[in-house]
Amino acid sequence: MDDSASGDRPYDPDAVADREVLERLEPAVREWWRREFGEFVPENEGFFTPPQEGAIPLIDEGTNTLVAAPTGSGKTLASFTAIIDELYRRDRDSDEGLENSVYCLYVSPLKSLANDIHRNLTVPLEGIEAVADERGESTGEIRHAIRHGDTPDSERQKMLAETPHILNTTPETLAILLNSPKFREKLESVEYVIVDEIHSLAANKRGTHLAVSLERLEALARNEITRIGCSATIEPLEGVAEFLVGCEFEEAEDGKTRGEMSSEPREYEIVDARFAREFDLRLESPADDLINTSREVVQERFYDMLHDHIGEHTNTLVFTNTRSGAERVLQNLRERFGAYDEENSACHHGSLSKEVRQGVEERLKEGSLDVVTSSTSLELGIDMPHVDLVVQVGSPKSVAALLQRVGRAGHRVGQTVTGRVIALDRDELVECAVMLKKAEEGFVDSVSIPERAHDVAAQHVYGMAIAEIRPETEVRKILRRAYPYRNYTESEYESLMAYLTADYAGLEDKNVYAKVWRDENDPPDGEHHYPEYPIGEPLIGKRGRLARVIYMTNIGTIPDSFSCDVKTRAADEWVGQLDEDYLDTLEKGDVFVLGGERFEYRYRRGSKVYVDRTASRPTVPTWYSERLPLSTDLGREILAFQGDLAERYEEGGPAAVRAWLRKLPIDDHAVRALARLFDYQCRYAGVESVSTDRRLAIEVERDRGEYERRYYVHSAYGRRVNDGLSRLLAAECADRATANVKVAVADNGFVLSMPLNRKIELETILADLDPSEVRKKLRGALAGTDLLQRYFRINATRALMILKRYKGYEKSASEQQVASEMLLGFAEDLEEFAVIEETYREILEDKLAVSEIESIVGAIDAGELAVSQVLVDSPTPRAFGLATLSASDVVLAEDESAALQAFHEHVLEEIGEESLAGLSGTAGES
Repeated sequence: MDDSASGDRPYDPDAVADREVLERLEPAVREWWRREFGEFVPENEGFFTPPQEGAIPLIDEGTNTLVAAPTGSGKTLASFTAIIDELYRRDRDSDEGLENSVYCLYVSPLKSLANDIHRNLTVPLEGIEAVADERGESTGEIRHAIRHGDTPDSERQKMLAETPHILNTTPETLAILLNSPKFREKLESVEYVIVDEIHSLAANKRGTHLAVSLERLEALARNEITRIGCSATIEPLEGVAEFLVGCEFEEAEDGKTRGEMSSEPREYEIVDARFAREFDLRLESPADDLINTSREVVQERFYDMLHDHIGEHTNTLVFTNTRSGAERVLQNLRERFGAYDEENSACHHGSLSKEVRQGVEERLKEGSLDVVTSSTSLELGIDMPHVDLVVQVGSPKSVAALLQRVGRAGHRVGQTVTGRVIALDRDELVECAVMLKKAEEGFVDSVSIPERAHDVAAQHVYGMAIAEIRPETEVRKILRRAYPYRNYTESEYESLMAYLTADYAGLEDKNVYAKVWRDENDPPDGEHHYPEYPIGEPLIGKRGRLARVIYMTNIGTIPDSFSCDVKTRAADEWVGQLDEDYLDTLEKGDVFVLGGERFEYRYRRGSKVYVDRTASRPTVPTWYSERLPLSTDLGREILAFQGDLAERYEEGGPAAVRAWLRKLPIDDHAVRALARLFDYQCRYAGVESVSTDRRLAIEVERDRGEYERRYYVHSAYGRRVNDGLSRLLAAECADRATANVKVAVADNGFVLSMPLNRKIELETILADLDPSEVRKKLRGALAGTDLLQRYFRINATRALMILKRYKGYEKSASEQQVASEMLLGFAEDLEEFAVIEETYREILEDKLAVSEIESIVGAIDAGELAVSQVLVDSPTPRAFGLATLSASDVVLAEDESAALQAFHEHVLEEIGEESLAGLSGTAGES
């Protein structure tokens, strides 16, 4: 190693395990690294963290790399270091220096994250330049800039004259740049793309959009692009890596159809350092009896616990499951204790203004806030070096989310990641106990990547046609090289083109016009003759003089949403508003609470919702749409956990269960509460009432007071699966019982309700289901629903069938909804219409997890999953949560349901156990 690289202290090169990585770097870069991070990090046995040691050589060699490592372990810095080192070398060795164009794109899901990385790039670039000056090395400037939707026009113009070598951007802005005539040529020099927090993009259509943009960039660039993906929590590694790098396609041999291709993912390497940090995780409960302990006492103990945790740490970050929960926790801390005020505590979530959020982020970086409460907005990689404790209130619904959140604490390798999860109801105790157990075992929930989305394909094919007239084979290859489209069939492509060319009678009468033309290259005297292509070559081009403006002002995948006015049918009386997201959860007959009153949902017209007043109990809680759904992977692990627990219960009773639970990272209150829950469950309804990975338990309750028969299905597969499975079964039940069936859905199961004089055998219906018919039947159950109407609007807008912006006018989300409702009936009658097909695909596959439902039905059909049904007079303990879905978020503690205590007392009476003395009067307490 060059002696000039030595720092303030001597060291033995042979003693440094990762010296080869350090020796790869240019002397000035090497010296800056040692000055910035010290000559030796004992925890790493060298100069670099595990992801840095693994990633820097790979990126330096131009290898596509997925870096999976905890927050704060330096994975993003590793990516930039290898790239800066190469750019510095080129700038030094070239007489002309670097080109006035982009060499590296950094793509992040959040503008704030892009801003954060932009600030963090300044430190190494200025530091390396200072070292080079000391060494007498002349170095030009490596420029970096940020560009997204908020970037002023003046800054954008400046980037054309003085182009950044490293450009930070978002998926939406990259798509616009690819169609920007002036900036497009600046991207031809791109050699590196970093996709940060790739897990949060791969799981939705923003990632689908980005995947095609990267293939368009690859086709545009002069050199092969090295792709780097970064994530703290991700699974499956190989699947996400293939999503990052895309595919290489070869046309099939002669004699095959022209659409047939064979594909292989591009080469890549994975740096798996996900567990390179020590975790100190623990589940806590404010009481060992969350039913008999009054809500006031639970709240008081919870805030005392939280206050103690904050006092024992420097900076504490508190995550709740809703934005309102984050606000309420902060408010209660300030009201209950004199230690918190606006100077040392704050709240951060997406509904707050950008200025407020940025102010909180800056104070987190400085370490001047003792506590910050948040919902999900601080999950991603904004650097907050002083946070040394994360408290999660309630279940974060997946191991990945848990690790992502607690990873905000101890923001450096060598520091222990300290996280505490506080569960405030018994269902969440089960979830969280399994979650922490699986986190310790190295389990991470898998990401589900949307595939073959017509609406995103429509945007990009239109964009490619606008950018330049080109052979249709090139368009098809670019699209299919993107991982989400590797299985895009010829028939699907033709369906897409039929829409884009408006090849449907009557479509233009609905003001939906052709966006592209496709034709063979004509002879010289033809309309579509282009001398650079052979006569007869199929070509694609744009249609319409305003095509570029329409495209640039309407692309993107994030849907607009709005609030709907709620009116009574009888008097047309306005009673409040509902967020549109909440309407996804409502079907005709559902009951919800608004302004303290109960209303039955009847129908929706555009942006108006019509209801009837009712005395019936609510079926959909007000927080439903705001909470993240339980991951299906974790749901399956919960079922396996319950199977193990039931086995131990049968072998040794409650004592054996408690002994087993004490091996988990949970406190004694949680141990006793969980053991008591399952003891009461099994004594009241038998072990067969507990769902496991080999048994689906159903309980049937006859409520003579409300004249209802309820079926509690303990399918702990998560809300997505339960939403789809409940719709499927409700349609079958309604058909067999000739009655209206109401549905209430949660993460740990669902409830089907019908009049008491109607009876069906749910066991029989499940046994009769054919796995091969599931998709068709569920699609049929969606017809005419508000869910279908809403998703058709979203997909019609994404596919540019409905334009949000046109000739200076911006169509609101409610106006888009009205327009889509006018188009839906017409579109449904068109054969294989791409936008309709995509609407059903997105709902079935992405929202309702139809593949998982097919798997469950298949397991029942094959005898691998037994179905047990028990008859009860009152819900079992595991059904309390399902039976009281209308109760508000327990963090808010606004209105404890008296029914919960009544259910509990009934269970105790049935199993012969007396209530604890003096607690019988807590039934109505709040």
